[in-house]
Amino acid sequence: MESKEVITLVKNLEKSKNNDESVIEILSLLDKDLKPTEKLLRETKVGVVVNQFKKSSNAKIAGLVKKMIGEWRDAISREKKQRAMAKTGTTAASSSSATSSSEPKRQGKFVSTKPRNAKNDGVVTTIYNHKLRDMVIRAFYDALAKESEHPPQSILTTAIAIEKELNKVNNCELNEKAYKDKYRVVYANVISKNNPDLKHRITGGDVSPEYLVNCDPKELAPEHLKKKNEEIARQNLFNAQGATLERSVTDRFTCGKCKEKKVSYYQLQTRSADEPLTTFCTCEVCGNRWKFS
Repeated sequence: MESKEVITLVKNLEKSKNNDESVIEILSLLDKDLKPTEKLLRETKVGVVVNQFKKSSNAKIAGLVKKMIGEWRDAISREKKQRAMAKTGTTAASSSSATSSSEPKRQGKFVSTKPRNAKNDGVVTTIYNHKLRDMVIRAFYDALAKESEHPPQSILTTAIAIEKELNKVNNCELNEKAYKDKYRVVYANVISKNNPDLKHRITGGDVSPEYLVNCDPKELAPEHLKKKNEEIARQNLFNAQGATLERSVTDRFTCGKCKEKKVSYYQLQTRSADEPLTTFCTCEVCGNRWKFS
């Protein structure tokens, strides 16, 4: 969609403020066809106008606007990041032109004289200019960087990817509570003292951000703990099966309901040892149940 088309839609949107049906139609068209770039948004001021409908009393309009603004913000952030990476790549290429082409791509270990976190590593975690989302990125960076030898940029890339997957599962703009709840669960797994190797598996690429966010937390446990849990589950199953009560069918008892003599029963010691057993009966014909001592 070219800027002239966007400008026309923006003007129509402003004129249709009191017509929810027209507003939804125009917003849907922009959501579908507009490919956001920093230049386009600046020239057309479409973001400013669309954002005015964020607090609309119409839930459909408000939800659509929040979705669009969030996606546009992400797109612009990616655009800026790509430009920065392209610029950095050009500089790096010129400075390393004399380096052997057989040099491994993997970066060396990062050694720090201070406890590792975003501040001490000199890393900027303000990616989206969104207080909550940037806080989550910083929290994951600090957790993954602690006692790690991976380079700052590598850890930052992983932290951003984890937050992005969180936002994909529960959009922060649309459902902040669900986003926070999911974040707390994932973060608790990352910093768990019962699974200290998980952080190294994440930064090493063995556990992807997508898997980390979407899997059952039990799947993140180390192998020895998984085996221990499996053994406990097997033992519990065995105990449950062992405790299954044996039922016998007899014609000695008569069902008080249907008068049939096909009755299954079992006995348990429900009182003190010197008291008689309690007999539990079930009529195999009508399902009536009773007990006696």
